[in-house]
Amino acid sequence: MALDDFPQRHLTSSILVVAAEDPKAAPKGMKMQYILTGFTHDVGFRVFAFECIGEDRVRTPFVVRADLALIRKYGIRMQELPLLCRRILEQRDGNDTERTFTYTEAAMSLRANVSAAEAAAQKRKPPRRPPTENSGAAWRGPQA
Repeated sequence: MALDDFPQRHLTSSILVVAAEDPKAAPKGMKMQYILTGFTHDVGFRVFAFECIGEDRVRTPFVVRADLALIRKYGIRMQELPLLCRRILEQRDGNDTERTFTYTEAAMSLRANVSAAEAAAQKRKPPRRPPTENSGAAWRGPQA
């Protein structure tokens, strides 16, 4: 079968399965999995499609939008977007009536501040000491 014989899809397929086992992320007693089923582009936004699989194994579709201009402004890499959007779904209050979410500028700003703090903490670590001439002499004992 030639590649042209396959039906065209507007979603770019990709799978990302993550269990939300953090008690803050899911309502009590529930373990949910979020599957990234694909994404589309919509006038400056990347729109991610997810399926949520609950304990009852029912699949529920969700959509998270992210503004591409804002991710550049806050230095968020494109590769991080699916995980960040999944985190939005994990933090929802369990109300299944709302199925469309937006990764807001406030959340992006908070993410950028946390990344900057982590980078600053990484720079503050003292450099490793170079090995000395007699490293290992303590366990080898005197040599003749």
